[in-house]
Formats: sequence, structure tokens, C-alpha cells
Amino acid sequence: MNRKSGLPIVDLFAGAGGLSIGATAAGCDVRAAFELDAFACETMRLNEGYHGEVVRADVARLTGDDLRKVARLNARDPLIVVGGAPCQPFSKAAYWTEEGDESRYRRARAAGEMVTRPAAPTEARPDERRTLVEEFWRLIFESNADGFVFENVPSIRHPRNRPVLEGFRTAALAAGYEVTETTGNAAQFGVAQTRERVFLLGARKRKPLAPLPTHAMGAEIAPHLDQAATAGDALDGLGGADYFEPEEVVTGRWAEHLRTVPPGSNYKAHTSWAGHPNPSFVTETRFWNFLLKLAPERPSWTIAASPGPWTGPFHWDTRRLRTVEMAALQGFPRGYQMAGSRRERVRQIGNAVPPPMAAAMARAVAEAVA
Repeated sequence: MNRKSGLPIVDLFAGAGGLSIGATAAGCDVRAAFELDAFACETMRLNEGYHGEVVRADVARLTGDDLRKVARLNARDPLIVVGGAPCQPFSKAAYWTEEGDESRYRRARAAGEMVTRPAAPTEARPDERRTLVEEFWRLIFESNADGFVFENVPSIRHPRNRPVLEGFRTAALAAGYEVTETTGNAAQFGVAQTRERVFLLGARKRKPLAPLPTHAMGAEIAPHLDQAATAGDALDGLGGADYFEPEEVVTGRWAEHLRTVPPGSNYKAHTSWAGHPNPSFVTETRFWNFLLKLAPERPSWTIAASPGPWTGPFHWDTRRLRTVEMAALQGFPRGYQMAGSRRERVRQIGNAVPPPMAAAMARAVAEAVA
């Protein structure tokens, strides 16, 4: 793939490269990608043409001059910085499981007890990765970027996390950027996965317009939109022996339960709520993705970066998804290679920004900068 003639892009916290792929699809010229994880760097190097110069580096140790130097840009050249600081400090799991109050509440409700739902925690627990959002903004400012795309999980809007997002927005506005906050669902941009992410889109020249959906979800009636891609569409052609992975075989305690879960359902298929004659579980006592199985006629649920042994989504053929299938459900191009063990590949895929959604966001900022 030849270098694009579009606006230069630098990708921070690049991971497996989802934002870079999307920016490339949007017609931008990705000059450099910075990432600390060695496996993710190897992944990007295996897929030339999307990522420019791949540099393994701690973003906190970079300067704005470093970004422009690696990207071969002088001080006056246009530049858009894209990236998503690590989302773990802001994920639901970071506060739902912290004290166990939510789990205890759900168990009590399932047992028929009248209990009050605990208030959501508002104090952020210590996590040095929270400051990486500040580092992302610092590099935008130091590099004098013309625009930016910032991505993170929806729960960055949670009361304990919102100050981080608002601090970023306030600093950007004070520095002369016009900022748009938007939530994107990957399925609305042609990805076979209902994955939500929050984006801050910024540009100095004019306010970026939040991209409009291109695909309709569920029963939504929208003649001007394409129908959402389904898991069956995305996984077509990937079920053969050539793509077999030993880890996809399901054995163990809940294997038989999973086998009898219908496509599109989860552990609740084995509850009295679902009419099971010999229920093994009580509703609302397990996480929603326990024994969760894909339905081929619908988009996938969110692909997790660190799934447990019984965490779905599983394939409707009662096996774990292959990593090529996970990548397809994330909207990666066919043939895109992932480096490392299966565990490392799953982690990279689950942490990635779906490229088609990234393309829509990058295009919105590029149009505001141009």
C-alpha cells in the first residue's frame, strides 16, 4: 500500500492498530504509531501500509517534537493526533467488582429479597493509567496538532471518571480547539458488533461534526441506511479447518450447558425464568456474557480483551471464537495478522477500536481540519 496524500496522522496508544486502519481508510496519511506493548508493535509491523513508522515507546516519555520528528513533519505541517488511552481504569469492571456491592445486590434480588441498590462509587481508585489521558492531551498541545480523535469506553462518563473527560475537554477548549463529544456504536458503521465507544473530536479550524450512522440496528426502520452487518456475514468463510485453533474446543464443567444454550442466548436458558425443567442457575446471578452464544442473524456482542473460560460470546456451533473470527467481528481487514499467543491476540483484538467506526471519526476531524 502506497503512502496516502491525505492529512498526516500520528497514532498514540496504537495497540493493534484499529485507529490507524480507520484513518487510512478515511484517506489520511498515517505517519507514525506509538505503542508500549511489544506484541502490538509486532502486529502493526506485520501489516505494512497502515501504520507508518511503528515505535515502541512509553507515551509519557515522548514530547510533541518527538511526534513530529518521527512523522517527518516540520513545525508548520498539518497534523492530527488519534488515540485511546488504556480504558481499564474507566471500565465498568473497575467499579462494579471493586467492593462486591453490586454482586451482593443482584444475588439478594434473585433470592426475592427487597433490597436497595447500592449507590455507584464516586471516588476513583488509584490507577496510574488514569493520568495517560493527560499525557495524550499534553502531546496534542506540544505537537501543536490541528485536530485530534480521542477514544475510550462509555463508562469514562461515569461520575468517578467524568472529571478526567471534562478536564481534557476544558484544556482543549482553552487552547482554541472546537470539541465534539459523541458516542458511536460500531454496528451503526458497518461492524458486525454492538460495541459502544465515546469519542472526543477536536479541531482548531472549526467544530467537527459527529458522523451520522451508515447502518441501521435491530428493528430500526431507516430506508436511507444499510442493514447492520451480522455475525454470520462477518464469519462467512472462516469456519474451515484451515483456521482451526486448539483453544476453540470447549470442555469442562459447563460444556454441556453451553451446548444446549440456543444461539443468541446465555446462561438464562438454564433458569426457571426461561422455563427450563431442571434449572441450574437463577437469573441475574451471573454476568450477562456467561455462556453467551452468538446468533448468526444478529451482530455480535462486545468482544472482551480478557475473557474468562466461560465468558462469551461463543460461536453458535458451541466452540470458542477463533482469533480470525474475533478480528472479523471487530471489522479488521481480512488477512490482517495478529502477533503472539492466542491470549495475546485476543487481548489485542478486544482492546482495539473497530476500524470502520474509527474511519468515520477520523474523516469527521479531517474534514474540519481541511
